[in-house]
Amino acid sequence: MSNSKKKFHYFVITKKQIMFAICIILSLIIGTVTTKSVLAKTDKKLPIYSVETDKKRIAISFDAAWGNDDTGKLIEILKKYDVPATFFVVGTWVDKYPESVMQISNAGHQIQNHSNTHPRMTTLSKVKMTDEIISCNEKIEKLTGVKPTLFRPPYGDYDNMVVETVEENKMNTIQWSVDSLDWKETATADSIYNRVVSKVQNGSIVLFHNDADHTPEALPRILEKLKSEGYEFVFISDLIYKDNYTIDNTGKQIKNTDGN
Repeated sequence: MSNSKKKFHYFVITKKQIMFAICIILSLIIGTVTTKSVLAKTDKKLPIYSVETDKKRIAISFDAAWGNDDTGKLIEILKKYDVPATFFVVGTWVDKYPESVMQISNAGHQIQNHSNTHPRMTTLSKVKMTDEIISCNEKIEKLTGVKPTLFRPPYGDYDNMVVETVEENKMNTIQWSVDSLDWKETATADSIYNRVVSKVQNGSIVLFHNDADHTPEALPRILEKLKSEGYEFVFISDLIYKDNYTIDNTGKQIKNTDGN
């Protein structure tokens, strides 16, 4: 009876082959993550931060949420320089200062929505987001007779649901491309002036606040400088495109030229 010998086959894997396999696995993982990141960026909805235009047109805006000491001064400055402005007001501010709301409106400026109670919108349910928007709209319309068409989220805080909820209420979400930083404790009239005039360009939306300590001092110089450079001041609602546009990854609104 013959004995059969079992043969064993050994495979030798070199260090080079192991490293090659690891590289392939890592490439697949990184590729998947990158693809997801690109998709996430593509799917993200953005507010309007600025507008692409070859015209020297800009819009200035004021947020009114807390105090009211300087509102009258700002209105007088805007009147002196014949500059229209967009005021984003909070509903509770409307409740507290209805006479100032009417003063702004009667001076020919636009009053838009800055929420009803100034919450971080991204922390709210869709129902509460909608209530914040509608409640403020109703208060403004009741006093001025004009329903807002623009919404600026408090703290500049937004996500897809915020932008979508605003759109469902037939409004545009508005941010800013030039922040005066007038709200900072370290702000001075000079720092506000230098920051704004150095950053403004065609299609800019500039952010101020109605109750910042040094804004009334800085504003005349800013308006004089920008006017001397040929800038035209318009309402945000007149600066932005109403349809047939896209928004790039910086929040710049771009008019489509291909009809799509």
